[in-house]
Amino acid sequence: MHHYNDNTEELNLPPSKTKIKQQMHDLQDIGEQLAELSIDKLKQMDLPESLFDALREMKRINKFGAQRRQMQFIGKLMRDVETAPIIAKLEAWSGKSHQHIAWLHQLERWRDRLLENDAALTELLADHPEADAQRLRALVRNALKEKELAKPPKSYREIFQVLREILPEQTSQAPEIDSSSISGA
Repeated sequence: MHHYNDNTEELNLPPSKTKIKQQMHDLQDIGEQLAELSIDKLKQMDLPESLFDALREMKRINKFGAQRRQMQFIGKLMRDVETAPIIAKLEAWSGKSHQHIAWLHQLERWRDRLLENDAALTELLADHPEADAQRLRALVRNALKEKELAKPPKSYREIFQVLREILPEQTSQAPEIDSSSISGA
């Protein structure tokens, strides 16, 4: 029985230039994700002070060339940082935002359904009897009229706001999430 041992020899070799370059790109990608976070979120990251300061400085720079150099510097600092906890936190936060985006899409789908047929409104009111039926009916009527007359979509937008109240976002996270950090995101 013949086993292929090709890959075991690779493990003893120093990483190739391509691999090192890829790792550098990965670190710079993480750095770029960090650079997009608010100072409040960066404080929650437990980053080394040098990296935190470099990221804060990045927010002050508005010339593209200087931004690129600063990102390269951040990428260099990232080499000495344990990235696993950073990646875990970024993924947790992005999971939260994926969940939020899914909720917004759900609201948009409801709004489209409400404008397409009356049965959707009946269904919505059956599931949420606390909803203001008259207001919703009027908004749907007005939104359809706005569309027909090519007017600004005031009622169309308002339906979305009403749906936000009727269908609150379901969060699977623990309730002790700091709401001030969410609204600032």
